[in-house]
Amino acid sequence: MSWFRREKAGINTATEHKKEAPDGLWNKCPSCKKPLLNIEQIENKYVCHYCGYHLRIGSAAYFSILFDDNQFNELFSNLRSGDPLVFEDTKKYTERLDESYAKTGLNDAIRCAHGKIEGQDLVLACMDFTFIGGSMGSVVGEKISRSIDYCIKHKIPFMLISKSGGARMMEAAFSLMQMAKTSAKLALLNEAKLPYICLLTDPTTGGVTASYAMLGDINIAEPGALIGFAGPRVIKETIKKDLPKGFQTSEFLLEHGFLDFIIDRRQLKQRVALFLRMVK
Repeated sequence: MSWFRREKAGINTATEHKKEAPDGLWNKCPSCKKPLLNIEQIENKYVCHYCGYHLRIGSAAYFSILFDDNQFNELFSNLRSGDPLVFEDTKKYTERLDESYAKTGLNDAIRCAHGKIEGQDLVLACMDFTFIGGSMGSVVGEKISRSIDYCIKHKIPFMLISKSGGARMMEAAFSLMQMAKTSAKLALLNEAKLPYICLLTDPTTGGVTASYAMLGDINIAEPGALIGFAGPRVIKETIKKDLPKGFQTSEFLLEHGFLDFIIDRRQLKQRVALFLRMVK
């Protein structure tokens, strides 16, 4: 005889007595589709412990992963985009900005901060894809430029984490000018003999790839990241040929010499700190 026997059939629980899991407690891996507990994601640096998939994260998570004790001084945090072209498509650009401010709590698609990584000073600029697709506007270019000036003044290495859909169309030529502006500033950083580390994450495309994202003293990437200029469909229609398997992934770019190496996010801090010690 079993130790438990149901006395009543069809037991129902009233709605007010049902227990619901709090929002944000669980997530699903986009690759293997297995459930991930939020606290386990944080402990595992937002990497799926089943399949190794690197989940997309923003600047707050990268700062907590890289900076010692998550201690840092944010730089130029009050900069916000203007609307010099009074741009409007289906919606005014100013309205899109206001929506992004409210939704993300960010002032633009990049945050810059000065902190320490294993006791070594580092200025880190990290893009946020949640803010208008991480698009490069005038504020992104200005923050990178000011961060480089700060590095030169204080003799500190510079690291940039790119995650972007490319130039911000609502700023047109003002956005495209940031490619030349940031590249020129990086040349000054090179003249000052200060190291520049560039980490490419999923996705890094468009004008960001064509400028500061590929100009590092070392160019590194996370596993499986989408990295390219134009999308695969556009390239295929242009060259009229099928593209190789895994085209525009970080593994493909490493094989063809565009990257120095690929780093698992769980080893990122140790590897970056090692590089900084090597170039002192």
